[in-house]
Formats: sequence, C-alpha cells, structure tokens
Amino acid sequence: MRPHFSRYPSQGADDGDADRTVSKLGTAIGRSVRLDRSDVDLANGVLLVRKTKFRKDRLVPVHTTTQTALRRYARERDAAFPSPKDQAFFLSSRGNRLSATGLQSGFAQVRKIAALDDGKPLRPHDLRHRFAVTRLGLWHQQRANVQALLPLLATYLGHASYSDTAYYLTGSVDLLAMAAERAFREGGAS
Repeated sequence: MRPHFSRYPSQGADDGDADRTVSKLGTAIGRSVRLDRSDVDLANGVLLVRKTKFRKDRLVPVHTTTQTALRRYARERDAAFPSPKDQAFFLSSRGNRLSATGLQSGFAQVRKIAALDDGKPLRPHDLRHRFAVTRLGLWHQQRANVQALLPLLATYLGHASYSDTAYYLTGSVDLLAMAAERAFREGGAS
C-alpha cells in the first residue's frame, strides 16, 4: 500500500511525483526543484530545464506515465494551494518552492517505507545512474546502435562531455550480459 500525502503535495501527493521526476527523467535534484510551472508543459510532455551546467537550457521529454503523474500532482497541488506563494512547480507543505533538502527528506521517508534502507542507503542522485544504465539496457534489448545513441544520452543528461556520461555507466550484471550476448550474436567476438 502506498502512503497518502494529500495534505503535503511537496511529498508527491500520493505517488511521490517529485521523486518520480528525478528517477524517470534523470534530472538532478537541484534542477527538479528549480522547475517553475511555466517550465512544465504537461500538454506536450516536455520540461524546460533552465541554467544547467555552463548556463545552458535544455528541453527534456517526459514519458507518458510521468506526464500522467505530474498532472495528478499539479491537480492536487492546486487544490491544496489555490494561491501559491511563487511559481514553483513542486511546493513544500507551506506552499512555497520545495527545497533540495525537502525533496531529500521526502525521498528518505519513501525509501524507508519501501524498505530500501538495507546496507548503503539509496540517494536521489543514485537514480541518475540507474536511469542511464536502464536506458542502455533498453537500447541493447531493442538492438539499437548504442554507440551512435550515447551522444544523445549525454545531451539528455545535460553533459557537455562524453566522459561525464561515462561516469554514470557502471556496468550491471544484466547490462554486461546483454552487451556480451549481442557482441557474440553479431559477430563482435571471435
């Protein structure tokens, strides 16, 4: 059973939408909490992420499931705070912009409820790593040209350098197995 936070949209209404944005989009915490309402185009499923590294802006498409969750969050947020104190998309329980600390606190609560506190605690930033590795795995399953798509992943993550993206690409057992199987199948190994 999922916790219900209807009084606290900052904690993601009933689905942890702020945390979901970070996990599904691969955005960093600071960039997620800086989103204004005008940066979130729910009709077209696109976020405008402003002033990332090197003061660049970028457009980030969202998956339809994330789009649906963000719409639900926005409805519940607007019902709880019909006259918000600022234009932030994600609000704290006081109706102002959710801070990175507030997002981390909500994430810690959800992590505890989900029993993910065994061993080394999962951090919101770890989700960027998972996002990148999951995307690579999907490309391998689709038999896409992964080498050609890596620059797209770097751009999506907001990296100016390909080596910055390589930092996120820790090999999981599943990913390495997919890559090896594909290499043998396509004649990449002798």
